[in-house]
Amino acid sequence: MDPALLADPFRGFSRVREEAPIARASFPGQDTPVWLVTRYEDVKTVLGDHRFVNNPASIPGGDVPDLREKLVKARGIPDEYVGYLTDGILDSDGDDHLRLRRLVSRAFTARRVVEMRPRVEEISDRLLDSLPGDRVVDLVEEYAYPLPITVICELVGIPEGDRPLWRGWGSRMVSMAPGALTEPLISMIDYIRDLIPRRRAVPADDLLTGLIRAHDDDEDRFTDAELITMVVTLVLAGHETTAHLIGNGVAALLTHPDQLAMLRAEPELTPRAVHELMRWCGPVQGTRIRYPAEDVELGGMVVKRGEPVMAVLVSANYDPRRFDHPDRLDLTREEDGRREVHVGFGHGLHYCLGAALARQEAEVAFAGLLSRFPGLRLAVAPDELERQLMPASWRLARLPVLLR
Repeated sequence: MDPALLADPFRGFSRVREEAPIARASFPGQDTPVWLVTRYEDVKTVLGDHRFVNNPASIPGGDVPDLREKLVKARGIPDEYVGYLTDGILDSDGDDHLRLRRLVSRAFTARRVVEMRPRVEEISDRLLDSLPGDRVVDLVEEYAYPLPITVICELVGIPEGDRPLWRGWGSRMVSMAPGALTEPLISMIDYIRDLIPRRRAVPADDLLTGLIRAHDDDEDRFTDAELITMVVTLVLAGHETTAHLIGNGVAALLTHPDQLAMLRAEPELTPRAVHELMRWCGPVQGTRIRYPAEDVELGGMVVKRGEPVMAVLVSANYDPRRFDHPDRLDLTREEDGRREVHVGFGHGLHYCLGAALARQEAEVAFAGLLSRFPGLRLAVAPDELERQLMPASWRLARLPVLLR
């Protein structure tokens, strides 16, 4: 929560990386230190090596304190709701993780994502049609958020009239205000509990119907709590980060006119541009906590069994050992739009399940916006753009623009 680090995590974490490959840090109000792993190769090791687990209960012996649980409880979450934030697909390991991932992976295959593209373009076009040209527009509120929340809610099966509820809950979930997490979490859980029997009675062609069938076929294989947790995770993860990738990306393009002009002249660069924007200004700057199941050497130091570790994606993506001139925004950096070198979407077993969908939504969002408004520009000076002050995250509070 250091103000200078929050204001410029790119240079801040890069400084940490060059001073120490791994460094000690702490969360506010917590006395358990965390290792920050900052260099590209070490980050890939943490994310891809089976010796690092997401759930400390996966470590034999059962004597490793659960920092995740401490952090959630510190936010005021009642004990009976803690598991909905610590026991889902993001925090499972090995066969348990594969079991949960298989339940939803068909909805995010490359083929399924390609088939969804016309619908994503339709949603984007409708949103662009509704943007007013006679006033300053907050592009985060009126475009970057509505696009992915609409897409993921349609995919999961959230009725159209209820989607503003999820937009509001999602916004409050990321608030750093004391106690702010409890009400939206409980509201989401109660909503899903109510929606499940309604969807069971009237099935639809959506992911929720498939999850209900999997649950009803074998409750021991897929429990009530896992079903609810999965829906919460998919809807929140499926729109929050994509929205801020779009917002950050537009701001980056508008402050780099040479790159913007190149993308306008060569729209076929858009897939490569999305990769570079994810590297250069991605919204997720640090991963969930990992735990070594045994002593592991990283950066010339030994991380002891069970010591919490966070892989710092932003410093890895700016590591000059892997990227030439990493501070420079270069939309042609990636060789093509299908292969990625950056770790903005993670790496290994927990690589982002919805990465292909997020990339597609960003491609559609940038292409539609830039072709529709050739004179698009910021309505404030770049240094006046307001950021949400959240650790390990890079988010615009708003993005005021003028449409031309």
